[in-house]
Amino acid sequence: MTRTIHVGPLQMGGGNPVLVQSMTNTDTRDTEATLKQIRALHAAGCDLVRVSVYDEACAEAVKTLVDGSPVPLVADIHFDHKLAIRSAENGIAKLRINPGNIGGEAHVRELADCAKAHGIPIRIGVNSGSAEKDLLEKYGGPTAECLVESALKHVRMLEKAGFEDIALSMKSSDVKTTIEAYRMAHRRCDYPLHVGVTEAGLPGQGTVKSAIGIGALLADGIGDTIRVSLSGDPVPEAAAAWDILRALNLRTRGVQLIACPTCGRTCIPVEAIARRVEAELADLTVPLKVAVMGCVVNGLGEGREADVGIAGGKTGGVLFAKGQEPRKVEGDLADVLIAEARAMAEGKQKQG
Repeated sequence: MTRTIHVGPLQMGGGNPVLVQSMTNTDTRDTEATLKQIRALHAAGCDLVRVSVYDEACAEAVKTLVDGSPVPLVADIHFDHKLAIRSAENGIAKLRINPGNIGGEAHVRELADCAKAHGIPIRIGVNSGSAEKDLLEKYGGPTAECLVESALKHVRMLEKAGFEDIALSMKSSDVKTTIEAYRMAHRRCDYPLHVGVTEAGLPGQGTVKSAIGIGALLADGIGDTIRVSLSGDPVPEAAAAWDILRALNLRTRGVQLIACPTCGRTCIPVEAIARRVEAELADLTVPLKVAVMGCVVNGLGEGREADVGIAGGKTGGVLFAKGQEPRKVEGDLADVLIAEARAMAEGKQKQG
């Protein structure tokens, strides 16, 4: 088990729930646009959000962003330790920086002292494009061994400065390299791990790559926070991250849809009903498993893990819910299922 670090009010590592995060792609200096995106990411399920801090104006904007954010914020900084210090002074909850590229031991110690004084953890973020030249030559490229050695080299810089409130990431755009690197790091240290496949690509192929890489590690018990990295609007990253967590039963939030793949016995338009149910229940945050099954032959049995579901019949369908006898229903089956799911969600909310 990894050690625990604190990111604002959140606990990362130490067996705590895996945290979901993403990163804004607005101009950080435009605080109105950046806060709008931060709030959208929070609504989509992000526990924390990272922002780029690349100049003094960004570092000054951090205060406004922190004051208006519903979640803890992480400052992503390269090369300039002064930007990290200013971000810390302006209330940032976590820093992402590589100690090896901020100008030497004196700067590392100055930053470590500042982070310690403000109770701010530091994520050392290594990826296949940031590994040191000598390590690339030693290993013949950005291999898993190369990424881990680079990360631990940065760790030693902070440890030497008396700072151990650290998280690590060793991301590659290659899924197998990512998995190997994190497994290796998990064996070699107990720092919390920020897991993701970097530069995964567009939603679709990039989502699949992320699900394989992140999912394989989480299934092994490796990973304390995750980010799905997709090109474009970052909001779908949060949805994909939650899909991964729900699939592994690591965290529950909102609707998890169960739907049969359909066959010759299918009696209802499963895909159309499932799409409508998913879309119209997307606002729910109460954990709920909802099933759309094509027939009553296998549907009732295969959908038994759902909280509520519908199974198609030759006329109408059968509505089933945990703790209740299945009952025959007619009319618009999507309407019936959506209404039942909302009533169940409301009941769960009242129960606390």
